[in-house]
Formats: sequence, structure tokens, C-alpha cells
Amino acid sequence: MSDTAVRGRRLRWPVRAVAAVRARAVAPVEPGVRDRGAWVVHTARLPVWPLTAMFGCMPLWWALGAFQLAWPCFGVLLFVLLTTRGRIRLPAGTTVWLVFLGIVAVSAVRLNRPTALATFSLRLGMLVTAFLVGLYVYNLARDRVPWARVAAPVCVYWVAVVALGWLGVLAPRFSAASPVELALPVGLAAQPFLQDLTHLDATEFNPYSANPIYRPAAPYPYTNNWGTGLAFLVPFVLAYLTAVRRGPLRLVLLISLPLSLVPAFLTLNRGMFIGLGAGVLYLLGREIARGRVRLLLPVAVILLVGWLVTLIIPVVDLIRNRTSTTDTNIDRYDLYVQTWAAVLHSPLLGYGQPTSVDTTHSVEPLGTQGLLWQLLYSYGIPAAACYYLLLLVVARRLSAAVSASGLWLSALPVIAAVITPFYGYVDPNMSVLFAGVGLGLAAVDGAVNRDPGVPR
Repeated sequence: MSDTAVRGRRLRWPVRAVAAVRARAVAPVEPGVRDRGAWVVHTARLPVWPLTAMFGCMPLWWALGAFQLAWPCFGVLLFVLLTTRGRIRLPAGTTVWLVFLGIVAVSAVRLNRPTALATFSLRLGMLVTAFLVGLYVYNLARDRVPWARVAAPVCVYWVAVVALGWLGVLAPRFSAASPVELALPVGLAAQPFLQDLTHLDATEFNPYSANPIYRPAAPYPYTNNWGTGLAFLVPFVLAYLTAVRRGPLRLVLLISLPLSLVPAFLTLNRGMFIGLGAGVLYLLGREIARGRVRLLLPVAVILLVGWLVTLIIPVVDLIRNRTSTTDTNIDRYDLYVQTWAAVLHSPLLGYGQPTSVDTTHSVEPLGTQGLLWQLLYSYGIPAAACYYLLLLVVARRLSAAVSASGLWLSALPVIAAVITPFYGYVDPNMSVLFAGVGLGLAAVDGAVNRDPGVPR
């Protein structure tokens, strides 16, 4: 027996030889993990930087010529981050999304040549990326990441779109080869589709038109894509402005909104105006039905500014002149009739893709001039029905929004449904659309962090 000193006290205790034991390292555990003693963190925190890399750095990707081609790569990044998270919340419409993507994937069996697989994969990658963007944004917001931080990358994307639109206004003849275009093999670089995606053009100009005009297009290859992007971005920006009350980004957005009207009007994009008009009417109808008029003032201000711009840019006369000197309406109608006739010969899975992938330098192929017709012709009637069902499901869920920001976002599926028959957006614009949808669904499905502070 011997005495052992413990913290200044003398205790009579038997002494035993004990082998040294290495202390087990314990990793820090994220808050909210069910088992705090577990070695594996079950719920990892999703970072915001992937959205910043996608949307916020868009001007860089465009300048490199990689904007369109690299977009699905960001989808892979989001997929990896979501799967390593451990637990993913699924918003309304997820099942319909997965069924839709499954039908699109199966339609690859209808491709008539192996070389078509590349463009098919690019389009499928765009669709999957849009789904993952919506899922990622939804989980970020539900994890109480500040609303301003989640929305900021898309707002920066908006600023870049407006700035590049002004590039088309001030330098309509700007055209340059991008680094990606120069790096492509000569045979690939000469392909019209790849050239459209990688070449840097500020505007779209069709010299074969009876009334050719330079129409802003950058960062997209086609003017209609620019107008579609604007239609999806305007509600998103207005939602940000109603939710975030201070900060430099808010000031930039307030300045950029009226500035966007000039390139928007010069696109002569009728579908853009129709889509935005439908969204505004939908919101006003909802508000009036509920006895509220809080959206009347901002809508009135937007309409007033738009009217003032028309005093400088005779957009109505330009559109009337364009439609009167060309057969654009007749050509579209004939194309739709021919597309529908072809769909009836392959109604279940379509033909995998349009008959041609170039819509600027040649006659418009079947399955173009509208996402509805692209879905019908490329993937079949079930795929088109699934997509419209998806828009219906998210529109119904977003109708529960009560905040001003939620109301603006609830207009997105309505705008998309109206634009779908006229313009295609299997490109980054679909990711923009579902980023807004994901943010809106998160707000109506549970508590989100609406701290109106400055995004960090």
C-alpha cells in the first residue's frame, strides 16, 4: 500500500502499473447532428461558393467561351456536395422532375446517329443541372443560410446579363474568337452549333432577314435566350430587393433595373414581354382577390419607367416593322404544324433531339422555336406533359407564399409556362428559373433566415 497524491489530497490507494493509452481524437461535430458522439457527421453544411462560381463568375466563363459547355460540370459539383451531405430535403415536384429526366434519358435510344449523342448529353446535362440547382438552393435556404447570401449569386448574374446587354447596345458589331473556340480542333470549331456556343458575339444578326437588325444577345448565343433570361431574372431581383433592405448589391440592382430596359426593348423579344405581362397579371389577380394592393405601387413604377423608355426607343414600331417585313409569324406556325405532324409518328419518346442544332445560319429545324415543341419532338408527349405538370405542382405550392419576396418568386412558374411554347431554354436559363423556384419553395415549406443584412 502507498500514498498517492491527487490534486493536493493524500489518498490511500493501491498503485497499479497502467500501460499508456493513446487518446482518441474526436472530430468537431456540426450543430444539429443527431448523434453528437458519432465519428461521422451526418449533416454537412452546404457552401454557397458553388453558386457564386456558377452564376457570379458567369462573365469569366463567357469570356473564355466555356459558359454553355461548362455549365453541366457545375451540376456535377452540386451533385457531389449534395450526396456527401448525408441528408437532403426534397421540395415539391421532385418526383415529377425525376420521372421527366428519366423519360429524357431513355429517349436517347431514338437518336439516329452516334455523333448526336454529344449534343443530346449537353442538353440532358443542362436539365439535370437545373434540377440540382433548385435542390441545392432549397436545402441552403432550409438550413437557415442567410437569404441574402443564397440569392446574391443570381443577382450578380443579373447585373452581368444587363452589362453584356449594354455591350450589344454600344458595340453591336463586337465579335471575337474565345479561348475555348481557338483550342477546339478545326473540324469541331467549324461546326455551327459549337461555334454559336463558343464564339463571342455581343448581338445576334441575321443578314438573311428582310429587316436585319442587331439585337443584344450576350452572354447567350441567341437573342431569344437573352429575353428569356431577363423574364426569369426580373422576379428574382425584385424578390431580393423586397427582402434585403441595405447593402451595395441592393444599390446596384436598383440602378440596373431601369438600365435593363434599353437592351430588353432592343431585343424586340415579344415572348419576354408576354411572359412578364402574364406574371404581373397573375400577381395582381392574387393580390386583388385577397384584398391586398401592396404590389400595385412597384408594378406602377415599373410600367411608368418602361413607358418613359418607349419615348426614346420606339419599340412598338420596331416590332411592328419587323413582323410586317418578315414572315416570322407564318414561319413559326408552319414549323409548329410540321413538328406536331412528326410528333404523331413517334409520340412516346420523340426523336432524341431536333433534326438540326443550328437555328441561326440555316432554316429552323423541327423541334425548335419553343421549349414545348422541343420537348414534344425530342422526348415525346409524356416528357412535355411531365414538364407542364412540374410547373403546375410548383406553382400550386408557391401560391401559399405570403411575403412580398415570396410573391415575386411565385410568378416564375407562370412566366415559364407562358414562355415555353415560344422560346426554348434548355440552357443556363433553366437553372436561373429553378434557383428562384427552389428559394421560393424553401420559404413556404419552413422557416428560412430572412436576415436583411448585407450578404457576406
